[in-house]
Amino acid sequence: MIKLSVVVPVRDAELYISDALTSLAANAHRDFEFIVVDDGSVDQTGQVIEDFRDDLPGLVVLRNETPAGLADARNIGLSLASGRYVTFMDGDDWLAPGYLADLVGAIERLGCDFVRVDHVQAEGRKRVIHRAPLAVRETVVKPREHILPARSKTMVDYPYAWAGIYRRDLGDLLTFPGRLHTAEDRPWIWRLHLQASSFAVVSLAGLFYRRMVPGSLTQIGDERQLHFFDAFELVFDDLPEEFAAKAVRQFCALLAHHLELRERFTPELRARFERRGADALRRLPADLLAATTLDPERDGILRGLLEAR
Repeated sequence: MIKLSVVVPVRDAELYISDALTSLAANAHRDFEFIVVDDGSVDQTGQVIEDFRDDLPGLVVLRNETPAGLADARNIGLSLASGRYVTFMDGDDWLAPGYLADLVGAIERLGCDFVRVDHVQAEGRKRVIHRAPLAVRETVVKPREHILPARSKTMVDYPYAWAGIYRRDLGDLLTFPGRLHTAEDRPWIWRLHLQASSFAVVSLAGLFYRRMVPGSLTQIGDERQLHFFDAFELVFDDLPEEFAAKAVRQFCALLAHHLELRERFTPELRARFERRGADALRRLPADLLAATTLDPERDGILRGLLEAR
């Protein structure tokens, strides 16, 4: 019986996928499976994956001829998973040896729906540990009780799917909104905290998240960035009123961040992004928007957006 399924979506990562798969081999166990979804790569990613067939026990490979996007690639991997638990890793990241066994040990020890962990941000030779926002560790709590307060960083501000392990019988709660190419983890983390029954945070930092990768969506200003708005429309759909102020503040903060980087957009895309941003702000409850303050610089960016439109 498979205990853990690791879902690894990857696209055009020939420079990094060997590191990822080597780290998985160092975590291999007889009851682990590794589901790699090659999402339409046009470089040598597929060949590198094939080269690991004999070195990575439990490797399952599926290739999309046409790229489906990160959300759908993860969903494909989830549909193939047979483990009691599931976790995620992106194809340009890597794991410390023994990390996956520690993840499984944590969720089995605590007996909750999901466990969230810290992670290591890697940029060149620099390594920085990023902590999950909840300070209480090794304690099972209710996810819904750790969405607020609105003005503090909470667990819904830590959306990284790969920073945790989840019971696979959570079913649809683990699936990502299809067709989103960015911000797919925002509605995902909100739904998980609104609907799951229990979770815990443990002090474990064994996933290395590689930043500033050429070709990643954080570095590219193309039309896919507009999916940010689609993602937050899903967050706001049927959101309980008690959490509305938190969601508004989170949206405003992320919108201001995107606008700070708008020079990466073409003039046409920048205009579309700003138009959608202004329209989205106007649709928010006026009292909550008026009460949302970030800092003078970001408040000025949002105010300028509304005044220009």
